[in-house]
Amino acid sequence: MSGGHDKPEKDTPCSEMLEQIYVYIDGELGEGDCEQVREHLDGCNPCLDEYGLEEAVKKLVAKHCGCDPVPLDLRDKVLGRLARAREEQLAREAGAGSPPA
Repeated sequence: MSGGHDKPEKDTPCSEMLEQIYVYIDGELGEGDCEQVREHLDGCNPCLDEYGLEEAVKKLVAKHCGCDPVPLDLRDKVLGRLARAREEQLAREAGAGSPPA
């Protein structure tokens, strides 16, 4: 067990789970995948924190920006930031598994 997780190492890595968080929040995952996300969140405080943050941001945006036009480049910017976040998460996970120098 590492990285503040209470789940066994054989379970889905956080980076893969975080890729599904947005789809989970939107209610677009199948029931089996939803159960997998819920189980992971139950045992992984860092992912649970990230989920809470993303859910709060989604609600805030929906409340305050629901009628505003979306800038044309917003999708590309968001996808770029998500890709960088995934790369950083993978790098953290890879670094956590390597022995100290």
